[in-house]
Amino acid sequence: MTARIYVPGDAGAVALGADKVAKAFADAFARRGLDIQIVRNGSRGMFWLEPLVEVVTPFGRRVGYGPVKPSDVETLLDGGMLDGQGGPLSLGNVEKIPFFAKQERFTFKRVGLTDPVSLDDYLAYGGYKGLQRAIELGGPSTVEEVFQSGLRGRGGAGFPTGIKWRTVAATPPQQKYIVCNADEGDSGTFADRMIMEGDPFQLIEGMTIAGLAVGATKGYVYCRSEYPHAIAAMNKAVLAARKAGYLGSRVAGSDYDFDMEIRQGAGAYVCGEETSLLESLEGRRGLVRAKPPLPAHKGLFGRPTVINNVISLASVPFILAEGAKAYADVGFGRSRGTMPIQLAGNVKYGGLYEIAFGVTLGELVDDVGGGTFTGRPVKAVQVGGPLGAYFPTGLFDTPFDYEEFAKRDGLIGHGGIVVFDDTAEMAKMARFAMEFCAVESCGKCTPCRIGSTRGVETLDKVIAGVDRERNLAIVEDLCHTMKLGSLCALGGFTPYPVMSALTHFPEDFGRGSPLSIAAE
Repeated sequence: MTARIYVPGDAGAVALGADKVAKAFADAFARRGLDIQIVRNGSRGMFWLEPLVEVVTPFGRRVGYGPVKPSDVETLLDGGMLDGQGGPLSLGNVEKIPFFAKQERFTFKRVGLTDPVSLDDYLAYGGYKGLQRAIELGGPSTVEEVFQSGLRGRGGAGFPTGIKWRTVAATPPQQKYIVCNADEGDSGTFADRMIMEGDPFQLIEGMTIAGLAVGATKGYVYCRSEYPHAIAAMNKAVLAARKAGYLGSRVAGSDYDFDMEIRQGAGAYVCGEETSLLESLEGRRGLVRAKPPLPAHKGLFGRPTVINNVISLASVPFILAEGAKAYADVGFGRSRGTMPIQLAGNVKYGGLYEIAFGVTLGELVDDVGGGTFTGRPVKAVQVGGPLGAYFPTGLFDTPFDYEEFAKRDGLIGHGGIVVFDDTAEMAKMARFAMEFCAVESCGKCTPCRIGSTRGVETLDKVIAGVDRERNLAIVEDLCHTMKLGSLCALGGFTPYPVMSALTHFPEDFGRGSPLSIAAE
């Protein structure tokens, strides 16, 4: 067997120099006459250690080294790296690093372990077991399995996936579609990208199971243009799956047909909203559609359509392979299973951390993330992307759960957590939320299009100290109008960061002490 070392091809690792490290190893092996395969795996999700290089020793152990620079390569090889020898960059067994060891990896269990575009690797690590079971169960029972698992949409809304599938499955037989929303535009989020780059076959399998379950024969992945590595990996995996009979006619030897394509978006944040995405996918400008009709009844090209986020669909193979109970047995309240939480911003240990629902916000920021990168006190964290609320440390006892966050006027969103230290100016962060909405609005509805623009202008007056109380009252009124009157979540959720900043950090707006933030 040819010896292997693993150098991540994940875009995050590449941004930190992984391509240069891989080339340095290839050049060194050529000079030394060594026949060693370099596998461009997915990232383990510990970005402060990237590029994280792993070697499989002659004894079968997998030993990590990182962060590795091209200039470290010769020293590592001279020091016995290929035999798993130690050194200043040696990390030992990567899966025993505390950040990794405490995780519950259901969806990301293969990411970092395999060659992402090798179907043989995917099958060797349990791939397509979920599809085989779905074929045995048939469509209706597969839908019920997903429903019983308690899986909810991981894109932000948290809507039960099984109910969405039931609705599409109940429509009369006709052309139906599976659409994967991979337009991951939230700040501080990268879970979708990591799955597509690190385990693309899992998403393909999840979409295939969805098609089988509801009677859809065609699928589309709508991926943002800023993800070229993900698009390339998905296209390679789709070709390999089709060649091996896992896509196309009679999938995996069954009586079911399903095929899929990857489509690239043009960079509009609002196209993360499902109806705007459908408009773009059909070749039109990404404008939000009014509901009803729901996409489950009249979606892509006017046909019944399941629209799910990448993580929602990538969770399905585990549920089918291991059973609904195995997934539903972990979690908190109505939030079942695991959530890939993404730690970003001013945080010491940034990366992806998959854990069961119920862990507190404080545990994630302080214990897992290690506090701020700067070493200064944490002032606020924004959970759920640019439309998420800012939580102060006084709310760090909040369990990571859809309903618990909602009780405190917050959102889980896509699971992104962006950390800010005590130098952050929250009035400016509130202004940014309004500006973001103004720039990204599709323009279809007045509360979003005009409200956000007036919000920027009014917050500029507040920051400048002009008639503060009167202008803050206008901001509050604008937020109320946008929340209740906007056509989609872009305008409807922008008030969350604005009002949370004003509520929890009034001193940053020229007001007195913070309002009470104690849980009722």
